[in-house]
Amino acid sequence: MAQIKVFYEPETELLTIFWKSPRPNQIATELENDIILFKDGDTHEPIGIEVLSYRPGDDRISGISLELGQQNLVNT
Repeated sequence: MAQIKVFYEPETELLTIFWKSPRPNQIATELENDIILFKDGDTHEPIGIEVLSYRPGDDRISGISLELGQQNLVNT
């Protein structure tokens, strides 16, 4: 089973999702709709994304819901 790390900062409206470990040599590329793609600097394999100006209910990432509090943070 894959492990996904999700970080949400409501004060800055920043959602970061990594499905591989962050790398010291990672490359960030801005995609459409204020989405940043992180790739391994050597293999160029995608390892995560960052969504700028994210708020719960944002439809730029379908299939993910974010719940705050003591519940699970991400449901897919």
